[in-house]
Amino acid sequence: MKQLRPYPQAIVSRKAARSLKAGHPWVFEGEVLELRPSPLDGREATNGCAIDLFEERGTWQGVGLLSLKSKIRVRVVSRNANDRLDAAFWWRKLRWAWGHRKATMGSRALAGCEPDTNCCRLLFSEADAFPGLVVDRYEDVLVAQVGTVGMELLRPTLFPLLALVLEEDGVRVRGIYERSDSPARLKEGLEPRKGWYDFSAPGAVDPLAIEVSGGALDGCLAREPQDARLVVHENGLAFDLDIENSQKTGFFLDQKYNRRAVRQVSGGRRVLDCFCHVGPFGLNAAAGGAEFVRCVDVSQTALDLAAQNARLNGLDVNADGTPRMGFTQADVLAYLPELARDKARLRAEGGPFDLVVLDPPAFTKSRRTIDHAMRGYRQINQDAMRMLPRGGYLATCSCSHFMSRERLAQAIAEAAHGAGVQLRQVEERQQAPDHPILWGVPETHYLDFFIFQLV
Repeated sequence: MKQLRPYPQAIVSRKAARSLKAGHPWVFEGEVLELRPSPLDGREATNGCAIDLFEERGTWQGVGLLSLKSKIRVRVVSRNANDRLDAAFWWRKLRWAWGHRKATMGSRALAGCEPDTNCCRLLFSEADAFPGLVVDRYEDVLVAQVGTVGMELLRPTLFPLLALVLEEDGVRVRGIYERSDSPARLKEGLEPRKGWYDFSAPGAVDPLAIEVSGGALDGCLAREPQDARLVVHENGLAFDLDIENSQKTGFFLDQKYNRRAVRQVSGGRRVLDCFCHVGPFGLNAAAGGAEFVRCVDVSQTALDLAAQNARLNGLDVNADGTPRMGFTQADVLAYLPELARDKARLRAEGGPFDLVVLDPPAFTKSRRTIDHAMRGYRQINQDAMRMLPRGGYLATCSCSHFMSRERLAQAIAEAAHGAGVQLRQVEERQQAPDHPILWGVPETHYLDFFIFQLV
């Protein structure tokens, strides 16, 4: 590289350089051979700082953010040697990320419904080159999860600029709620944090961000805490969300279009929605004309919100006052085989069912437990298939990147063999495009979804 850049430097191994050239943005602890000060001003590398990456023979590999306490030591944010990681750089990247959501989701709304960008993921960590930062939009409220020290230090720059990017499209952000309470933060040396981001606090807004925006930030920042209960809309349905206490950021936006696919095959059917959370699959089934929907989850808190959402949308009862949706608190892993064995219990729960939805939490979060997870996916799918009649439908998925599409397909095939049924595939889907899959980075591909008919 001919030009001198202002950042400290990390000399990385040839193995790391090969991985970087293949497109993966991570450099691990053991792959950093040496840290060097900035060639311009002698600044030493500090936790969370921008750092240039050089292969040991001297070839520049990109610029990333340093995490001195993490096994993932550097996460790349740019491979353009002309980039400087200032407020203008981050503003351009934020506008690009929002532009992607508008391009891929802006014209796909159901007729007469809100835009699909109304509730969507604005930033998806490495897939948008904001490593460790996830931001979801729930209409005029943003919910952020900060998981790395580099993004932690950039909050005063990124949060105001993100509000400005939406303001440019006429979206006034009422507030940003932080759900940075994942235990994974401890690996970065960061304490968990949850609550409204206070834009009025000293240091909460980077002066350079104001400079980039031409002073336009003042008018688009909420400064007072808001209620953490929101009513938002997706696929024409209203959802009462608790962004303070629910899982993740309060909702699972990645299944938006998969829920529509379930809606399309629900007409006139009796539906069992397993691991229902706050009810989005079940409500889409009811909105699609299902005769009856039973929602099941281990969390009573989630079920209470699901029941509230059914009432909110007028989907809880039929015109004659009979129940249209029911809610059962149970461990699905024990509940499914019980229904398969006990026909009286099956009828009491609203069965027999001819559409089962399986949306389980990730059964594995490491490679070490993949075999155990395979058994879990195989068992729940086999139990569901044994309960369904010929001609019935099964919607099933996995949300762990360790459980690859091929492994999930194998588990489902083995389940079908064990249940003595044959499957006819209706659809194969993945996560919505606001959760983009970055080729060369398998961690960004984590959701696989199938709909089958039993024949």
